[in-house]
Amino acid sequence: MKAILALEDGRVFSCRSFTGAGEVGGEAVFNTSMTGYQEVLTDPSYRGQMVTMTYPLMGNYGVNPEDVESDRIQVSAFIVREYQDFYSNHRATSSLAAYLKSQGVMGIEGLDTRALTRHLREKGAMRAVISTRESDAALLVARAKALPSMAGLDLAREVSTEIPYFWREGRRIPVDASKKPDASLWRKNRAHTVVAFDFGVKYNILRSLEAAGFEVLVLPAATPAATVKALNPDGIFLSNGPGDPEPVTYAVETIRELLGFKPIFGICLGNQLLGLAMGGKTFKLKFGHRGGNQAVRNEATGRVEVTSQNHGFAVDITTLDPDLVTVTHVNLNDGTLEGFRHNHLPVFTVQYHPEAAPGPHDAHYLFRDFSEMVAEWKKEKRGLTKGV
Repeated sequence: MKAILALEDGRVFSCRSFTGAGEVGGEAVFNTSMTGYQEVLTDPSYRGQMVTMTYPLMGNYGVNPEDVESDRIQVSAFIVREYQDFYSNHRATSSLAAYLKSQGVMGIEGLDTRALTRHLREKGAMRAVISTRESDAALLVARAKALPSMAGLDLAREVSTEIPYFWREGRRIPVDASKKPDASLWRKNRAHTVVAFDFGVKYNILRSLEAAGFEVLVLPAATPAATVKALNPDGIFLSNGPGDPEPVTYAVETIRELLGFKPIFGICLGNQLLGLAMGGKTFKLKFGHRGGNQAVRNEATGRVEVTSQNHGFAVDITTLDPDLVTVTHVNLNDGTLEGFRHNHLPVFTVQYHPEAAPGPHDAHYLFRDFSEMVAEWKKEKRGLTKGV
């Protein structure tokens, strides 16, 4: 079925829909990963975005119920060079097209994704509209211009869980609403307990925290600091998520209240919110970092890590107080901040995704580092208590 992709700057691409008729808008971005399209589709950090895959063939291994990063498809549309409907993989249970159709998400093919990617790299990520119903390109460009900008949008509230839940052995176990949110909720058979703020958390992050020995309780994005203190966890995790970090003021205020309470680890949006909480500034990247091949230098070791990333905003490295924080990781492509730690408190954070699967595992050690930081914190606190 014929379709049109219209960008807000007037650039237009003819294409075909492989999911049927429809019209949708969003921010057009690109991802350089060669595999993992189901993980991309379900990553909450892509909320409100049309994702262009730079690898030319998608759909060849189908989809399955296990390779998801949330409970639904999050992208507003999926853009590929060539769609393959005849999938071949022993784990597959459905085609990519059927999966997209089942949730009303548009997929298009037959356009020059290389040209689109080069355009977005030069001009920046921008608003766009895809339609099979309207043939007037000028009208679609006008509709794209009328869409809200990603800058200024608090999308964390849209993707966050509404109720707290435990993550146990790959399953969400809702917390009984009648139970008081305090330390009695925790099981006693795990090494450590952690509350994870859900700003758009990926399931594989929760899997990685559990594998590192944590009992994981996932909390809504707007959970106040008082609730966390009543739960008295051993650690606090700040998740990834979509949109602009600056409008998420409620989370920034909560993080400020929790600094020094327990060890904190942040990833992606969690990194940006921590940066804001420590007095830094954030900015929108021209076209973002999205893919599984981003080179990052560990400043402590000099080692270069190949990382998976998905973000359109970053912390301005020049706005962080060097007396307060130390930069730990830097992006080798553009010099942007990829991680920092607090100089006086057990707090550290990275901008990229150490939990990526499929993808590079170079940075998976960070979950072990968090577990060790929590263990050391508990040991120190026990020593202080005995001293008293």
